[in-house]
Amino acid sequence: MTIIAQHGELFILLACVFGFFMAWGVGANDVANAMGTSVGSKAITIRQAICIAIVFEFLGAWLAGGEVTATIRNGIIDPTLLSSEPQYLVYGMLSSLLAAAIWLMIASKQGWPVSTTHSVVGAIVGFAVAGLGPSSVQWGEVGQIVSSWVVSPVTAGVIAFLLFRSIQTLIFENKDPLAAARRYVPGYMFLVGFIVAMVTLLKGLSHVGLNLSFTDALLWAMGVGAIITLLGILLERRITHEPRGGNRSSFTGVERIFGVLMMFTACAMAFAHGSNDVANAVGPLAAVVSVVQSQGQIGGDAALPWWILILGGGGIVVGLLTYGHRVIATVGTGITELTPSRGFAATLAAATTVVIASGTGLPISTTHTLVGAVLGVGLARGMQALNLRVLGTIVISWLVTLPAGAALSIIFFFMLKGMFG
Repeated sequence: MTIIAQHGELFILLACVFGFFMAWGVGANDVANAMGTSVGSKAITIRQAICIAIVFEFLGAWLAGGEVTATIRNGIIDPTLLSSEPQYLVYGMLSSLLAAAIWLMIASKQGWPVSTTHSVVGAIVGFAVAGLGPSSVQWGEVGQIVSSWVVSPVTAGVIAFLLFRSIQTLIFENKDPLAAARRYVPGYMFLVGFIVAMVTLLKGLSHVGLNLSFTDALLWAMGVGAIITLLGILLERRITHEPRGGNRSSFTGVERIFGVLMMFTACAMAFAHGSNDVANAVGPLAAVVSVVQSQGQIGGDAALPWWILILGGGGIVVGLLTYGHRVIATVGTGITELTPSRGFAATLAAATTVVIASGTGLPISTTHTLVGAVLGVGLARGMQALNLRVLGTIVISWLVTLPAGAALSIIFFFMLKGMFG
């Protein structure tokens, strides 16, 4: 009797426990990033953020649910090397889930926004090097992932800087900021609708089997942009303004308009994130279930049972409820002080970067993108607006993520190998 036939049920049970733990980490850390700008800018309360995340993250994950998870996510290792020893894949995926989850727990406790994708990647690389030797790792992929540490925050930072400068110039430096806001905000609303639709069509819905070309997605997104603009104009008209109180109250009125916009961007960010990052938790879990159910055969694809997504979605919600507030505080208030207009520029810049990355196939991390965008908004107000100590800590936690995941994964891999043989 093979090891997999002998301990199959135990492996599935362990995979579910570790997968839930990993999904908890995604909720505590990654979802908190997606919501940090909206909460930090006081556009929505933490309770509203949790409600939005529960609905839209779950929708994103559920729509992404028909996805056939590649047996080993991201093509980091070559699965054919494991066909003679399929139990190594099971040990490896279990140790990767546990290692990434523990690192996310440590990071969330400290309030560091780290990348769940990179935690999983580091863990899988660790077990592959330890169990199969360095030649089993596709180092080109790993190199691309490392390059994204620079590419995504810089791109998002530049876009956020330009966006916020445009808001400052067109609206806040105008003689009548409120009138200027009513004139220019519909343009920003179109941008929101357009970018969000692009993120969803390119990244979110490809799993449902809706594979639109870039041009088709572009046309659909323009339509959505137009609808959101109309909706926004109607909502904006309902905002009442007190004419007295000079410039101060017109600034408040402008921020309230941007507060309405932040509701849209928060929902969008949660949906895009759910469709994209839930796979971090459920990918390795699906791989274990697939190997056990096929009695040790390593196929090209692992069909995703529906209950795995429910488990992932549930874990994310629990993570957000328990530890999410710490990372929300770092992204929302720790790096620089955010108002609805600044938060809007940061979130839109992050979403735009995700679209550009999807269109060009660049590797990207939502976390790094958002932190870069918040940084860009801070820089638009001058260096003194940034908290450099918090930034230093964040950058160090990013650099440690891959090696931390790898080291923990190697330890767990040899523990499991020792226990099961």
